[in-house]
Amino acid sequence: MTAKELKEQLFLSQKNGRLEASEETLAAADAFCEDYKWFLDNAKTEREAVKTSIALAKKAGFSEFCPDKKYSCGDKMYINNRGKAAAFIVMGKRPVIEGVRVTAAHIDSPRLDLKPNPLYEAEELALFKTHYYGGIKKYQWTTVPLALHGVVVKGDGSVVEVNIGEDEGDPCFVVTDLLPHLAAEQSKRTLNEGIKGEELNVLIGSHPFRDDSESELVKLNILKILNEKYGMVEKDFLSAELECVPAYKARDIGFDRSLIGAYGHDDRVCAYPALRAAMDIKEPEHTVIVVLADKEETGSEGNTGLNSAFLKYIFMDLANMQGVDGYKVMRASKCLSADVNAAYDPTYPDVMEKRNASFVNRGAVITKYTGARGKSSTNDASAEFVGFVRNLLDKEGIAWQIGELGKVDAGGGGTVAMYIANLGLDVVDLGVPVLSMHAPFETVAKFDVYMTYLTVLAFSK
Repeated sequence: MTAKELKEQLFLSQKNGRLEASEETLAAADAFCEDYKWFLDNAKTEREAVKTSIALAKKAGFSEFCPDKKYSCGDKMYINNRGKAAAFIVMGKRPVIEGVRVTAAHIDSPRLDLKPNPLYEAEELALFKTHYYGGIKKYQWTTVPLALHGVVVKGDGSVVEVNIGEDEGDPCFVVTDLLPHLAAEQSKRTLNEGIKGEELNVLIGSHPFRDDSESELVKLNILKILNEKYGMVEKDFLSAELECVPAYKARDIGFDRSLIGAYGHDDRVCAYPALRAAMDIKEPEHTVIVVLADKEETGSEGNTGLNSAFLKYIFMDLANMQGVDGYKVMRASKCLSADVNAAYDPTYPDVMEKRNASFVNRGAVITKYTGARGKSSTNDASAEFVGFVRNLLDKEGIAWQIGELGKVDAGGGGTVAMYIANLGLDVVDLGVPVLSMHAPFETVAKFDVYMTYLTVLAFSK
């Protein structure tokens, strides 16, 4: 045997998946991603993601889950958790005591939230005060066209949905920045402090109410517009959840259209493939749960995050339906924590350890552990479960790779995996490599998105 033949047999080989994929597979990936781009444009907040996901699921035959009802193999149900998280269940052939297949993704993304009392006027300009949500580079959010999304609960208890800045004829909003001619002092700041949190003020208007005898006339005119459109008064901001997100739509990137640029890939790029897998599966061997959670970007706390009892109670309901113990069901179950990893960027190679980085177009990436430095705050999946997933993907002919989130001491990050592992499930992170993660405009490869969908589908079946 030659050295070349022996290398082919023994060495780890990771190639660009598009080189080995058939034309049919690449065409299927393109078609799948057209639907994904539509989802991105219609699900820019966690509330919109839940609303859009449930609407799609209903068309695919899902009905609202009732824990007192008996379900059979192939039955499809959904659970709406306060409009900000959701779960989708497909009953399997085997009893739940033999384990459930869970895929968990999150549907919140970094953004600018309005403060409870946001509206003010300064030097005849009207602005919103914001509090950024999740980990962002603050300077990236200046001079970007922004849309306003969310809900307002008014004094009479009625709820108003807000979505301004997405339609062609809508106005949009913006965080201004200094011109370079006058930014000498600003330029001395570190990159992290180049724009401070309290400088992320959103410009929303400049036209004054036509009355010279009062002050704050621009603010008054804005409130007049909001009152006429939504019936709002300023006090209604105190009971509102309003988010500023980038106003642009998902776009193909590159002359070859092989990439997608958009806001919110992290983590809707895993949430949508997981949802589609649940919609496309018919009669799985094991019962399937796809859970789309809120609050991951801020630690998964709260009753719509996965550090709550949300998923645990779903297990308990399924166990009670079949007269078994919930903890035994959880202990027998397996989970893909569907979340993104950082793609290797040749412009910034210093933060990556190339042998263990994930790359664009090499398929879904298995992330055995996340955390920071000494594996702090991580699940660290077992070799047995990584082997289970690896063998499944190889058997199905799905392109995949292994990756970690940067060099050991370069930083780090976390996912929902550790919270699900705390329930007793076997868990590993698996998802899509992303360029410019947490930026207002992130980039992914269509091939990797489709491979992630095929992975969740194979795992669920």
